[in-house]
Amino acid sequence: MDSMVYWKQMGGGAAALHFAPFFLLLFFIAVLPFIPFTSRWWEHMGNKFLVAAACALAGIFLYVRPTGDFSRVLDTYLDYLAFLVLLGSLFTVSGGIHITGAFAGLPYVNTLFLGMGAVLASFLGTTGASMVLIRPLLRANQFRRHKAHVVVFFIFIVSNCGGLLTPLGDPPLYLGFLRGVPFWWTFYRLMPIWALTLLLLLFIFHLIDDRIFDDEETHVRGSLIQVIQEAQEPVHIEGWANVFCLGGILTTVMATGYWFGPFLDAHSGVWGSALSRLLQIVLMLAFAVVSYKNTPAAIHEENQFGFGPVVEVAVLFFGIFGSMIPALALLEAKGQALSLSHPWMYFWLSGILSSFLDNAPTYLSYASLAAGQNGLSPAHLGELAEKFPQLLAAISCGSVFMGANSYIGNGPNFMVRAIAEQARVKMPSFGGYMLWSGAVLIPIFLLMTFIFF
Repeated sequence: MDSMVYWKQMGGGAAALHFAPFFLLLFFIAVLPFIPFTSRWWEHMGNKFLVAAACALAGIFLYVRPTGDFSRVLDTYLDYLAFLVLLGSLFTVSGGIHITGAFAGLPYVNTLFLGMGAVLASFLGTTGASMVLIRPLLRANQFRRHKAHVVVFFIFIVSNCGGLLTPLGDPPLYLGFLRGVPFWWTFYRLMPIWALTLLLLLFIFHLIDDRIFDDEETHVRGSLIQVIQEAQEPVHIEGWANVFCLGGILTTVMATGYWFGPFLDAHSGVWGSALSRLLQIVLMLAFAVVSYKNTPAAIHEENQFGFGPVVEVAVLFFGIFGSMIPALALLEAKGQALSLSHPWMYFWLSGILSSFLDNAPTYLSYASLAAGQNGLSPAHLGELAEKFPQLLAAISCGSVFMGANSYIGNGPNFMVRAIAEQARVKMPSFGGYMLWSGAVLIPIFLLMTFIFF
């Protein structure tokens, strides 16, 4: 259904109420774990699902009641299924890869590790790189007294900002690739922005980590000496079969964009997009099952592997995807009434939404809006990349970078947090994390605005 029609049916102020399910779910996620009366209740996954499902159903009802449009709901949850399977399959496969060797939680080692993760994120995807690297990083820092900041910067760098260079890096860029943006456009166009952002983040991290390390007690240093001595062994990777499964998943993602999607679109009409996503889901599930069945139990034990983090992400994002349907419909309609003429506007509007809503549909909404306002087809974003590259660059950077602003801005964020807490790292609360992102990321994004947008 056309979003402007939806907006007119809702009518001005009443339409703002359609944000309520999403903001209510956001409030529950941020507050319930830290109120003594509700924290124990919130720990049970069944209770989280009840809250998430109630907010999702409220969002679906508020959208479907005036529109009768179930197709958007079905399309949203097909996206959710693809999102969850990609996340879950990468999590399962990476859980069968065990990396040991020359790692110790010294500031320069942590900085180099995060820099390596930033590069890998653009080629393994932010989810793949996060799942492969977070456990070795946690083991390297196991004797550090203060390590939550290491995980926070890991989320900033590896789980988000590092994934800007290719469509494999982050789902928004992959959607652009499926709509005609050349595969290497992001690499050549966005490399300077990616490089400066990551250099600043790594520099700030090294200063903070070095200061914290210097303040830690001497017994921690003694423990690290032992780790450093053990780390003289070369890097060793166990579970090479899972490395091939990881490659298979990434190949599936690329093949869907290059071959499966175009072929099915040409021969299956309106069902082409859904069939290509279903094929991608089936293939990724197959790689995940093969990986799980063939991974020795010893590797899973070494990695402290369990499906708890995936289940938590599945439950909470079930609510997020449903509750954001009326919010996105209204934002699309309201966006068409705005005069967005400058790249910085697209950078911040797409970024602010991507901080809390799923960044893939946010990217698509603003890229389609930019194309439409400039007389181009929203179905072929390659034209936008060619004729108005600065606009698409702003939308790409806003959607990818600002997914780091909150735990729910990007799928890997919540999963990395869950894995860290499983390893007994005391992570910041929802609000505490946003204090970190506000202090570190927002000044960098303001600088990027003045330099590039």
